[in-house]
Amino acid sequence: MARIDLHRRGLMLVLSSPSGAGKTTLSRLLLASEPDLAMSISVTTRPMRPGEVEGKDYYFIPQTEFIARRDRGEFLEHALVFNHYYGTPADMVEAVLKSAKDVLFDIDWQGTQQLKARAREDLVSVFILPPSQHDLQKRLTTRAQDSAEIVAGRMAKASDEMSHWPEYDYVIVNDDVETAHQQLRAILTAERLRRERQTSLPDFVKKLRNGG
Repeated sequence: MARIDLHRRGLMLVLSSPSGAGKTTLSRLLLASEPDLAMSISVTTRPMRPGEVEGKDYYFIPQTEFIARRDRGEFLEHALVFNHYYGTPADMVEAVLKSAKDVLFDIDWQGTQQLKARAREDLVSVFILPPSQHDLQKRLTTRAQDSAEIVAGRMAKASDEMSHWPEYDYVIVNDDVETAHQQLRAILTAERLRRERQTSLPDFVKKLRNGG
C-alpha cells in the first residue's frame, strides 16, 4: 500500500536554557536525528571568526545594513549582545516553513518572546533545565571553556533565566542527555501532527468522505 504523505506547514522549534544545561548538545543530536529540521542562521554585525563560514554559521553584514533591515521589520527577533547585533531573517524562515521543513532556534527568553509576538501559531518552545544547581556548576567548570569569574557570572545569571520557564510550551529536565533527546523528538513528532499544521488535511478528508 502506498504511503500517504500529507503536506504540512513547518514549525519553529525554540530551545532555551541557562548556559551549561546542555542545550547545544541537544541541538546537535536533534539536527542529526531529524532530516527535516534545519538550524536557524542569524544575521550579525560582529566580525567573522576563524573557521566560520558565511551562510553556514552566520550572515555577516555591516551595522548600517542591519539597522535598516531591522527598521523595515525584516527580523523575526533581534538583540544587541556585547555591542554587536544579531537577528533572524523572517523571509528565510518563512521559505523553510512553506517547504514543510522545521527550523530550530537556539535563543534566550527575550528572543522567544519576540518570536511569540510575531508568529505564535508557528512556534513550539522548550525550556531545558539542569537537574540541580550543583550539576549546572559542574558542567560549566568541567568543560574548561571559561574562567572561574565567567562561570560565577553565568551561575548568577542562571537563576534569572530559569525564572522564565512558565513562558514555554514544554519543559525538559536534562539529567540524561539521551532521554532528553528522545523527549525532544517526541515533542517534535506530536507538534508536526497538529491538525492546523497539516494543510492538506481538509482536502484529504473531503476525498475520503466522497469515497476516494
